[in-house]
Order: sequence, then structure tokens, then C-alpha cells
Amino acid sequence: MAIDFTLAPEHEEIRARVRAFIRETVIPAVEEFEGEREAPREEYLRTIFGLRRTARAEGLWLPHMPKEWGGMGLGHVELAMVQAEAAKTRLGPWILNCAAPDEGNMHTLLHWGTDEQRERYLRPLTEGVATSCFAMTEPEVAGSDPTLIRTRAVRDGDEWVIDGHKWFISNARRATFAILIARTEDDVPEGARGATTAFLVDLPQEGWNDVREVETMHGSTGHSEIVISGLRVPDGQILGGRGNGHRLGQYRLGPARLAHCMRWISQAEHALDMMVDRALNRYSHGSLLAEKQGVQWMIADSAMELYQCKLMVLHAASKIDRGEDFRTEVSMAKHFVAGSLNRIVDRAIQVHGALGYSTDTPLAGMFQHARWARFADGADEIHQMRIAERTIEAYRSTGSTSSATGGLPL
Repeated sequence: MAIDFTLAPEHEEIRARVRAFIRETVIPAVEEFEGEREAPREEYLRTIFGLRRTARAEGLWLPHMPKEWGGMGLGHVELAMVQAEAAKTRLGPWILNCAAPDEGNMHTLLHWGTDEQRERYLRPLTEGVATSCFAMTEPEVAGSDPTLIRTRAVRDGDEWVIDGHKWFISNARRATFAILIARTEDDVPEGARGATTAFLVDLPQEGWNDVREVETMHGSTGHSEIVISGLRVPDGQILGGRGNGHRLGQYRLGPARLAHCMRWISQAEHALDMMVDRALNRYSHGSLLAEKQGVQWMIADSAMELYQCKLMVLHAASKIDRGEDFRTEVSMAKHFVAGSLNRIVDRAIQVHGALGYSTDTPLAGMFQHARWARFADGADEIHQMRIAERTIEAYRSTGSTSSATGGLPL
């Protein structure tokens, strides 16, 4: 079994172009708005939408989508290097139109949508003229167990009437449509799969009430609480077939989790770069920080973890590209990369001292966002539970845990 993550020349050329575009065009353009609360919103919007048009004109648009949909047609291994370059700045993935939640929703619509649904909902997303959200999480039940969803849809003629409560619905206030998961099957016991259905909901719409933007430790960032009351959706707006809400959600979350990891690796690498730069330029107690063993250990631990992160993501991506079962590898990557991001950014703050704790560097903001990574798209403990279950099952089935640890030739 050959394992070779060397990029083909054409993909190496794409990475170089993405890197140059982000560093030379995007970052200088958005930096002038960072921290400038009084900057005219019209000017800011004009700038970032102009960057989107430039990205599209330069062929750096939709790296995750097939060419027939206007994308770059990259596999997940190649996508990893694009996401890692794009995420060097917060808006990078959005400018290339490969940011969450739209990226995952595009994959979902491409796989599950009818021809009519793809033209109506997927096409505007790929054109960059629409935005979307994915409404699954609820405050009353564990977000890590979507089989417990209480939002209910009841058939009424050719329509469904939906009532329920959602929260932490990212991008809801800007979305032109939602993929909404609701319980439709009464004969399926609570906690079992097959009880829910996905609906396409045009926004704004009567019955969809955006109550508030949930304040988090890094501010109000577009995660909405939604109360759904008497929302009417035509039967033709079911996405992926009745009773398939759980399957659709899990299909969406697998590659989406890995895409998060790709972006988190970029942030971790940025933090490590800052850590080393600080160590090479800060003099204290007779020597540079880079010459002190305690600091060297922090750098070494971060470098080793980042190496592991990259290998895990690339291997999981290669399994997706080959059409193999990737669930365990993605769970492992998601758990490990999220934790590594937290640890590496924390070490970078420590090496910077009080400066790292201030908002004079991006580290404080990076640390706030990093904490979210350990429960987004499945809490650490849920992934550990699933990894353990599959490891035990592998041993029961074959007498070996090898297949649960990557199925690698060693």
C-alpha cells in the first residue's frame, strides 16, 4: 500500500496561487478594517465582495465543488492544502466560497437534492449570490445526539406544519434558506434513527422567528436562536427523502468535520510561527527565549502535534477520496486537531506573556475560537465514545484492532 501525499505539479501550482492570493491580496485588503469599528460598512462590504469576484476570476473559487458546478474539482487531499492556505486569515475560506456552513450544505445538496432542488438552492450558493444555514441543534436536548430532536413536522395536506426550537444556528441571520431537521415519524421511538426528515426552508418566512444572536465568549458571531411556530413547508421541499434526516446530517458532518480540521491546522501553524518568532526576538535573563529549554520544549511539543495533525487529516482525506469508510479516522482527526489547536495557541500565548493575553496580537481571539473547536461538530467525549466502540467491534470481528487504527501497513 503506497502512501504518498506529494501533490501533483498542477495542484502544487494551485497551492502557490492560493497562498499568494491570500498573502498578497486578501490579508492587506482586510487588515485595514481589523479593529476599525468606525469603518464604513459599505466600504467593508464593497472590499470583501470585490475580493470574492477576484477569486472567481482567478479560478480560485469553490475548491470543493465539481467543475460542472463552477468549482475547482479538487479531491479532499488537495482541498486540505487549499483550506490550510485560505484559513491564514478569517475571511479566506469565505472569499473562496468554501466556508462553513455553506460548504457542507453544498455537498449535501449535490448528493441528496433533486435536479430541481439543486438548481433552486445549490446553484445560487455556487454563484455566491445566496447563503444558507443548517438547523439541527436544539437547547432542550443534547446537540451531540440528533436522534433526540424535538422539533416536529406534521403533515397537513400537501404541506408540513413545523413547530420547534433551535439554537446555535450559524449564519441564520444572513441565510436565504435553511436545511431544517425535524421529527416526522411517530412510529420510531425517541433515540432511534429514522425519525427525522430534512426540509428546505426559504428565508425569511412566517413561522421562522430569529429571536437573538447567542452571545459567546468571542462575542455575537452569527449563531442564532430560532423559535419555529406554525411554519408551513410544501411536501416538495423535503430533502433526501422522508425519514432520512439523521443519515443526511451524518453524511454532511463527516467531510465538514475534516474541513474544520484543515482550517484549524492553518491557525495552529500560524500560532507556532508566532511562537518561534517571539522566541527568536525576545531577550530575557541573559539569553533569547529560543535558547531556554522550557521554551524549546513548548516549541517541540507544538511541532510534533502539528505534524500528527497534518498526517491524520491527509490520511482521512485520502480515505474519503478512495470511497472507503472514513468515520473512525475523521473522528480521531477531529478530536486530536481540536485539542492540539487549543494547546498550541495556549503555548504561543505563554511565550508572548502579557502581550499574548492582550488583543495587540491575534492570539487572544484565536484562543477564544479554539475553545469552540472541542465541542463543535461533536464533543471530544462523543468522538472518544465512537472511536472506542469501533475499536472494540474491530477486535470482536477480526481478533485485531488494526482496522480501527487506520488500517495502515504496519
